[in-house]
Amino acid sequence: MIPIPAFQPPDFSAPHLAAAPAVRSGPAPADGVAPSGFHATSNHPEYVHLGGGRWVLAPESRMDALLVLKGEGVEVVEQRRVKKGDQVVLGRSENGEEGILVYCDGFGDRACDEAEKFAFRTRGTRETPFSRSYDELYRILRHDREEGYIVWVVGPAVAFDKDSRQAMQGLIESGYCQALLAGNALATHDLEAARFRTGLGQDIYTQALQPFGHCNHLDVINEVRLRGSIRRTIAELELSDGIIYACERCGVPYVLAGSIRDDGPLPEVITDVRQAQDAMREHARRATTVIALATQLHAIAFGNMVPSYRIMADGSVRPVFFYIVDMSEFSADKLANRGSAQARAILTNAQDFVVNLWHNLRPGAAIS
Repeated sequence: MIPIPAFQPPDFSAPHLAAAPAVRSGPAPADGVAPSGFHATSNHPEYVHLGGGRWVLAPESRMDALLVLKGEGVEVVEQRRVKKGDQVVLGRSENGEEGILVYCDGFGDRACDEAEKFAFRTRGTRETPFSRSYDELYRILRHDREEGYIVWVVGPAVAFDKDSRQAMQGLIESGYCQALLAGNALATHDLEAARFRTGLGQDIYTQALQPFGHCNHLDVINEVRLRGSIRRTIAELELSDGIIYACERCGVPYVLAGSIRDDGPLPEVITDVRQAQDAMREHARRATTVIALATQLHAIAFGNMVPSYRIMADGSVRPVFFYIVDMSEFSADKLANRGSAQARAILTNAQDFVVNLWHNLRPGAAIS
């Protein structure tokens, strides 16, 4: 059984919704400025009442954005993109009192607290067995390889180990990744491994320090900057393995978002944070399954962009699965406490996770 639960829409004939007023709106006073009392979106399905019993589900939602009335519908817009005069939805209640319904029970998971449906700092730590989580994830990935859009948000730890790097390459080449989001470090150390078989100067199999290995990643960055692109460097240096190699070979898009501590960086790294957010948002709009692996800040950033649901081309609504994989509960709870309450944690070593996934998803593996 494929674990894609059917969406059950709200009962708009319920008295409190049948009697709900039409939603209010107010004009944005300036570009990038919302009117007072604006409604801030969550990552849950949200409906607005346009009057006459017509409720509209907001498409492509994300947390911390605004709802703008456009024609006969509504759009989710980041505050910085609001234009002067846009009709911004107003209201802070979420149960229909102001024509706004934040709806959390569509997939039968009752994800909302009735007191406040969307909030920060809502989950504490807990011990969890993960066998069922793995089995569920295998089924989801097999399904979404054909019918969804799988986005990986990956930290450099995956490139530091020979086996996990090979496993990630295999997953990409086998269709289990439609987009890869990372930073300068993941790409740099993956290319370092392809060129020198090291990660930060350590052998990626034995972890033994190599003579002058601390210069290897800087040499790789220099090679790429000399040639102007990763693609050209892979071709001219005849690099033939790795995560970025697999993305280039298979035409899988990757977004490298920069940080203030980056070496180089590589030419493909986006150093303007607004441009990086826009590039990541393109994949957030399409994602049906997200795996955020050993990268806390990128995981939180992408989690803020991803809704808990997706409206498909045929009009059906399905959940967006979000997995946070890390060694400690801190990263998982940090993500949940930033509003991504739907995120599911698998607490394990990043290398072990990727290798385990590949062993169960590689061609010829037994289907669980």
